[in-house]
Amino acid sequence: MPKGPQGQKRPADAIGAAVMVGRIATGEIEETTANEARQRGGQSGGKARGEKLNSEQRVEIAKRAAEARWKSKA
Repeated sequence: MPKGPQGQKRPADAIGAAVMVGRIATGEIEETTANEARQRGGQSGGKARGEKLNSEQRVEIAKRAAEARWKSKA
């Protein structure tokens, strides 16, 4: 499926595109941009990952992140 100028999935044929435009116009489906979809995915993904990790894993990740931040400043 081809992508629109902002990364949206679009039908390749004219009839499919016309049907999609009609559905968007009537409110049957909602048009979202690729950036909106990516942003929602990142917000939910980090939270889900944090819930799966135990406390030792979170501490280890935080230590590595702090080291990386200080390494770039030194």
